[in-house]
Amino acid sequence: MPSLVHYPLDPSSRLVRLMCAEYGVPLDLEETKPWLREEALLAINPAATLPILFTDSDLPIVGIMASIHAVEDFYTPASVGGLFPADPMDRAEMWRLVEWALVKLNDEVTRYLIEEKIAKRDQRGATPEPSVLRAAKTNLAEHLLYFNWLLASRNWLAGEEMSLADFALAAHFSTLDYLGDIDWSKVPPETRDWYSRIKSRPAFRTLLNDRVVAMQPARGYADLDF
Repeated sequence: MPSLVHYPLDPSSRLVRLMCAEYGVPLDLEETKPWLREEALLAINPAATLPILFTDSDLPIVGIMASIHAVEDFYTPASVGGLFPADPMDRAEMWRLVEWALVKLNDEVTRYLIEEKIAKRDQRGATPEPSVLRAAKTNLAEHLLYFNWLLASRNWLAGEEMSLADFALAAHFSTLDYLGDIDWSKVPPETRDWYSRIKSRPAFRTLLNDRVVAMQPARGYADLDF
């Protein structure tokens, strides 16, 4: 059985988990907190980043991009195809939006909220910085406007078929939703409908069952209809 070194609310780890669940691949999960930079993690990945995927080999597959390609290469069901569009231009749009979620959204929103709300709990005397939280939420509002603009004219984020871009964004949304940083009452219906469809997929159940010690999910996190 493949295994994944992860943190439950790390969006990149969540993306790999979604891909494997969508493809029917069971995962053995090993939890770590990357910000603690523990010796066991550094021995595998000196950058202390997640995820780290182990397949049938003893050699680790380190990082989100390598893990995405490994899952797609090793586990895509031949009968249904994978999450990468066949058309080159559709695939280019998918990768553009995967990068948006994994890099731009992460750098401007998600990583700050994780650092302030989660990582600082392991730092003695540290408390969340209100100005950082406000900036992240302001940035999130701008991202939501853009995603809704896309979804108003498309069935899925990158086009008419569901793709890796949908899972990448949903991985981040699920973390932000757990932390209570998305006010769904203020999110336009196109984005709400899209997330409800993603959230209702069987692959998402593994995420909705997640619980972090001493931090319960926001109300409605596991509800399929908000």
